[in-house]
Amino acid sequence: MRILLTGGGTAGHINPAIAIAEIIKQNCPQAEIAFVGTPNGMENRLVGQAGYPLYPVRVMGFSRSLSPSNLKAAWYALTSPRKARQILADFCPDAVIGTGGYVSWPLLSAAASVGIPCALHESNALPGLTTRRLAPKMDAVWLNFRETAEHPSLKRANTVHTGNPLRQGFFTVTRKEARAALGIADDRLVLLSFGGSRGAAVLNDVCLGEDGDLFAELPHLLHIHACGTRYYDECALRCKKREGAILLPYIDRMPLYMGASDIVICRAGAMTLSELALCKKCAILIPSPNVTDNHQHKNASVLQNAGAAILLEEKTLTPQILTERILALFASEAERKTLSKKIYTFAMPHTGQILWREICRLCRKN
Repeated sequence: MRILLTGGGTAGHINPAIAIAEIIKQNCPQAEIAFVGTPNGMENRLVGQAGYPLYPVRVMGFSRSLSPSNLKAAWYALTSPRKARQILADFCPDAVIGTGGYVSWPLLSAAASVGIPCALHESNALPGLTTRRLAPKMDAVWLNFRETAEHPSLKRANTVHTGNPLRQGFFTVTRKEARAALGIADDRLVLLSFGGSRGAAVLNDVCLGEDGDLFAELPHLLHIHACGTRYYDECALRCKKREGAILLPYIDRMPLYMGASDIVICRAGAMTLSELALCKKCAILIPSPNVTDNHQHKNASVLQNAGAAILLEEKTLTPQILTERILALFASEAERKTLSKKIYTFAMPHTGQILWREICRLCRKN
């Protein structure tokens, strides 16, 4: 079995692709797997850490405003499929699988044009532009949200509700094991906050802005915050004198940190929500308003409407408001347990089995 995987730009597209690779290797250890991504994207580091080769292809997204960079993006859109066809000829895959983002476009387009079986996984409730454009050409479109199949762009697509593929650590690590691995006492309160794989300035401000009040009310609190590499130096100065605060540029071992936490504050990317659900986490969601079609708000609304998470709007949020909500949650074990129980109803622990069945079906078409 030879599989090419593609998806990049942010961890929300890269990590599901790596998780699919893990599913394949678990079921077929001799499988040959490679990735295709941009030469300077985050996929280089994450795919390399996972131990898979990466074929580079130059492609970039279009700016939503008038920008000279769109000329370069248009040039790459024209030339990248040619490079993608060369990669296909070199690797000779049995199937090609994409996990969204503009990085997926050239390889999936090229593969579909020469008859190689293709599948595209869509994590979000609202399908992204790549999914909407490619769906009719795909042999299968795998969905995290069942409701996504109702979108007009997917009416002619072969859709399958699979859930989101997650790294194996989310399935295997327990709270006790996570805390032992991180050196955290079992009886300590742990607050985890992060703003996505690249960080978010607004979340850095609201999560770090009233830490003093939190620690005054909760002296045994441990607050772990991932600020993003580009914001690390700035945030390190703010956290320098705060005992009980741990600052990280990026969380590589998310199953451990999420598993060890009592409350999680984060954005509402689809992969993060799936991780929260599987880990049964009490979560405060602050959707990013800067994503296409405001899809994070749509993701978070699904959970909020089910009573499975707390949604706070970035535009009206202040450090004081967030601190008050955190303190209220820590004061109410009953509310934390209710949120934990309800968010788990969104978990799909059998996604790996479903995807392996679909991958085998895809390869049989070749």
